[in-house]
Amino acid sequence: MLLGYSRQSYYQGIKYIQQKAFESDIIIEKVLRYSKHQKRLGTRKLLEEMQYFLFEHQIKIGRDALFNMLSANHLLVRKRKRRIQTTNSYHWLRKYPNLIREFVPTAPNQLWVSDITYWKINTGEHLYISFITDAYSHKIVGYQVAETMEAIESIHALQMALSALGAESL
Repeated sequence: MLLGYSRQSYYQGIKYIQQKAFESDIIIEKVLRYSKHQKRLGTRKLLEEMQYFLFEHQIKIGRDALFNMLSANHLLVRKRKRRIQTTNSYHWLRKYPNLIREFVPTAPNQLWVSDITYWKINTGEHLYISFITDAYSHKIVGYQVAETMEAIESIHALQMALSALGAESL
C-alpha cells in the first residue's frame, strides 16, 4: 500500500481516467461532425440530438458535464453580439445647441421633449414612434406611430400634445 491507495485502486483510477479521456474524444469528434452541418446548434439541443449515439456507445454524460467539456475545447456556441443602431451625430448637417441644458422644470407643461424610436415588426420592417414627453412629470403627452420617419408624423404627435393641453385648460 503506497500513499494510502492499494495497487488495484491505483490501476483502476488510471483505467478510469483513460476511459473518460477516450469517451471525451469520441464525443468531441461527434460534436465536430454536428457543427459542420449545424454551426449554431447549442449544447442542450446537441445533447438531445446525441442521445441515441451516447446510448449506443454506453456513454453517460449530463448537460453540465457536456457544457464543461465543450468549454474546455472551445466548442461552445458564442453569443452573437447584438448590433445596436443609434443616431449618427457625426454628419455634415447643422447641429443645434442645447438651449435647455440648465433649465429644470418646476411644474408640468413647462418643458416638453421629443424623441423618435423604431420598432422592428415580424415582417422585418420598422415602425417609427414619435413621442412628446413632459420633462417634469415624464408623462407622454403625444405620440404617433408611422411606417415612415417623415416630419409630418412628429407634427401629428405635437398636435396630439397640444390638443391634450387645450383640454386640460377647459
